[in-house]
Amino acid sequence: MSATWTVFVYGMVTALATALGAVPFAFVRTVSARVLSASNAVASGLMLGACFGLVAEGTAIGAWQTGLGGLAGVVFILATKRILDGHDLEFGEVRGAGARRMVLIVVVMTVHSIAEGVAIGASFAGGAVLATVITTAIAVHNVPEGLAISAVLRPQGASLGACAWWSFFSSLPQPIVAVPAFLFVDAFAPALPYGMGFAAVAMVFMVLVELLPEAYEEGNRANVGVLVSLSLIAMVAFQRLL
Repeated sequence: MSATWTVFVYGMVTALATALGAVPFAFVRTVSARVLSASNAVASGLMLGACFGLVAEGTAIGAWQTGLGGLAGVVFILATKRILDGHDLEFGEVRGAGARRMVLIVVVMTVHSIAEGVAIGASFAGGAVLATVITTAIAVHNVPEGLAISAVLRPQGASLGACAWWSFFSSLPQPIVAVPAFLFVDAFAPALPYGMGFAAVAMVFMVLVELLPEAYEEGNRANVGVLVSLSLIAMVAFQRLL
């Protein structure tokens, strides 16, 4: 197998790992207001935890580049929301605000995956061992990201298959971007901190404007706070272990 195909296959494995995040929802039979609130709270904590990791990694490479990427993320998410709010969207069988929320999280997480694709491709410049370690870490890290996506989609009425598919879809940029990043590593590597800042701010916005308000509206505020905090701590600890 050529080096280019190896990079693509590694990237595809990380994308497929994201679909595993839908598995826990195979055991959730009913979607009550309590489940909806808990799902949004868990998704919020996981996404905020991922943001901490992105900012830490981005600023270690370039602090002001990460900041600029964050500003671009603000502009992007505001523009995306304005476009979505002006249309009566349909996502599967869901329409209206629920459909807009589902589209927004898929868009945000898909854009977020671009930076991870660059990381996969760039890691191959350091040899097979480094590439295997980085790819494995990203694949494992993608599972809770898939859980965060499914936690938003499933309570809105998406099927288990749809949750797995959209989780996988959100990570498709990883194998697609990994190949050119490998072939032109010197050109792609400097873009990493911009991408990490961009993704972090986009996810924070999604949490604060979309997920947490609905979680508080549908559930007990104290329970939401506990779930967000525990999910955030678990995600940060998980990233530290990797």
